[in-house]
Amino acid sequence: MKSNSGEVIGWENIELISDRPLETMLEDFVRLKREYPDHILIASIMEEYNKESWIKLVDMCEQAGVDGFEINFSCPHGMPERKMGMAMGQDCELLAEVTEWVCDHARIPVWSKMTPNITDITMPSRVCLQAGSDGIAAINTIQSISAVDLDTLRPQPCVEGMTTYGGYSSTAVKPIALARVASIAGLIRDEYPGQGKSLSGIGGINTGYDAAEFILLGADTVQICSGVMMHGYGMVGECRSQLSEFMGRHGFTSLADFKGMSLPYITTHTELVRLQREAIEEKKKAKVGLGNDDAWSGDDFVKQSDSMVSN
Repeated sequence: MKSNSGEVIGWENIELISDRPLETMLEDFVRLKREYPDHILIASIMEEYNKESWIKLVDMCEQAGVDGFEINFSCPHGMPERKMGMAMGQDCELLAEVTEWVCDHARIPVWSKMTPNITDITMPSRVCLQAGSDGIAAINTIQSISAVDLDTLRPQPCVEGMTTYGGYSSTAVKPIALARVASIAGLIRDEYPGQGKSLSGIGGINTGYDAAEFILLGADTVQICSGVMMHGYGMVGECRSQLSEFMGRHGFTSLADFKGMSLPYITTHTELVRLQREAIEEKKKAKVGLGNDDAWSGDDFVKQSDSMVSN
C-alpha cells in the first residue's frame, strides 16, 4: 500500500512456502558457512505437529552448520489447516510441546518467533521461554487483506480471481511491533532477570533510528526484511551508520548502554490518570491570584493569565 506521495507504507504477502527443496537450502547453509565462517547463520524453521519431523529438521540444519534456530510459530499464511505457523503459535499447549521438542534436542540457541495476531503476546512468549527457548523474536506479519477492488469487487491481492489472508509488514506495522516488543521486554525483565533470555525486534524497520527505538524498548537485536526488499542490501550499511550517529549523539558506546532505557516510561492508563491529576493539583496550588484589576500589567498580561489557569 502507498501513501498519496507514492511512498510504500504497507506490504502484504501471500507467498506460501518456497518451492526450493530443503536439500537446496541446506546446501546454501553449507556454502554460506564456508564462505563466511565468522558470521552467524540462523535457520528459520517451520513444521507440522509431528515430533519426528521437527527432530529430523533440527538435525539436518545443525549438520549443515547453522549457529541458531528461529522457530516460526507465527506465519499468518503458513498452512494453518495443518497447524503450522500462526495456528501453532496461537495454541499455547501445542506451543509448549513443540518448543520442548526443539529445545531439548537442539545443541545451539533457539528463538521462538511470535505472532501479533493474538490478544496478549506475552502469553505465548512466556510459554516458549518456560519450555526452554533462549529468546523471543517478534513480530511476524499481521494478518490482512490489503484492499477490495471497487470495479471487480474482488479482494486484493488477487490470484486467479481469489485471495487469502496475507501477512502485512513494512512501515505501517512499526507502532504495533514496538508495543509488542515492549510487552515481551517487560516480561523478560520481570520474570527472567539475569537468565540471558534475549529479544529480537522485527517490524517496519527502515532506518538505524527505527532500530534504536526497538533497542530502547528492550530488543537485543533487530531484523529487517521488507526494507531490504524495497531499498536493497545497501540499506543495512546505512542503518549501521544511522544507529552509530544516534549513539554518538547521546554518548553511548554500546547497545547495552541504552537497551531498555525507554521501558520505565511505560505505565498503565490508571497510573497516567493519577499522574495527571497530581500535576493539575500542583498547578492549582501554584496559581497566583490578583488582588484587583489595577494589578494587571500590559507587559506581563500573558504570564499573569497563565498563572491563573487551573488545568
